[in-house]
Amino acid sequence: MPIPDYETLMLPVLRLFAEGARNIADCLPRLKEQFNISDEEFEELLPSGRVTIIQSRAHWARTYLSKAGLLQSPKRNLHVITEKGLDLIAKNPQKIDNKTLDQFEEFRDWRTRSRIEINGEDPAILPVPTVETDDNQTPEDAIERAYAMLNAALRDELLSLLEAMSPVRFERLILDLLSAMGYGGGDLQKARMTKTSGDGGIDGIIDEDALGLDAVYIQAKRYNSDYKVGRPDLQRFVGSLTGESAAKGVFVTTSDFSRDAIEYVGRVQQRIKLINGQRLAGLMIQYGVGVRARITYTIRSVDEDYFSGIESAE
Repeated sequence: MPIPDYETLMLPVLRLFAEGARNIADCLPRLKEQFNISDEEFEELLPSGRVTIIQSRAHWARTYLSKAGLLQSPKRNLHVITEKGLDLIAKNPQKIDNKTLDQFEEFRDWRTRSRIEINGEDPAILPVPTVETDDNQTPEDAIERAYAMLNAALRDELLSLLEAMSPVRFERLILDLLSAMGYGGGDLQKARMTKTSGDGGIDGIIDEDALGLDAVYIQAKRYNSDYKVGRPDLQRFVGSLTGESAAKGVFVTTSDFSRDAIEYVGRVQQRIKLINGQRLAGLMIQYGVGVRARITYTIRSVDEDYFSGIESAE
């Protein structure tokens, strides 16, 4: 039979994780059997030639279930069903699809972030509005929606990896990112980490000129998503900048900032930029740090200039 779409796979995938599957590789043989997929169909590849169709759709089913809080990933390539997922299975649903997942706030927020990205806004600084789904999409709309959804999933995956990094490796990554963004003229030699002990609240420094007369001071903190960096954290950072007679600072975190902290930074003498987790992951994607292009599609249209002036044949 034809390979099921990712929504059709949501319920069987969730059930397989409830039965002890650890990852999608564990699920694939059972899905092949359940849906009577032939060997040829099972091996059929996407146009990119990198992954099979059934593997891709099962992975997206898992991703959507995770965004709804029905699955969680304690470490890479290991997924376990949550209490919320078990509760849904216990209700014996006939199917699980996007409409089903919309009942969960985490899923609605994630879908909204991807829709905001389509309009070129920064999801890290915008509130989460309620957005109605429009299924009457042009092909271009569908491509943009898919692209935004891919980036939303990639941002979340990057954040989970960042939270598992060692503090020193995380600080190095932030320096790499800021250099890629053009700080210090993009010269990595102008970016240096401070000593791990006695750093005075400064994790790194980037010289913006050749003589080091102007510098950006950096603090990089890995926090869980439920922790918000507050005003006291920023006050300590400002104190460190004052002690160094520094005028510029960047505070980066994998979590987010409280409103009080944001308002405080706007009143201090130093110029301080705040980068929260979602914006950090977005910048990594934008500047190619920790990510790589997997496949590129070229959309072509008629070249009107080429055909201009060409008379129609009589």
